[in-house]
Amino acid sequence: MIIPHQEIQPETLTKLIQEFVLREGTDYGLEDVELTQKIAQVRQQLASGEAVIVYSELYETVNIIPHTEVEQYLSASE
Repeated sequence: MIIPHQEIQPETLTKLIQEFVLREGTDYGLEDVELTQKIAQVRQQLASGEAVIVYSELYETVNIIPHTEVEQYLSASE
């Protein structure tokens, strides 16, 4: 199930994005990127529709994924 980011309380959304960024261990290249900048980047991706928040009823988990992977993620969560 896709959860619209606009329906999540701002503080909760920030914590969700922060947990995602810290969990992902994303490689940002040779330069270090501050946590606040990473959070801002993910928030922008959610706002632009590049990324979405999904909830898996099967695993009772929330994740942030690229919009191009939604169908694959949801079918694997059934």
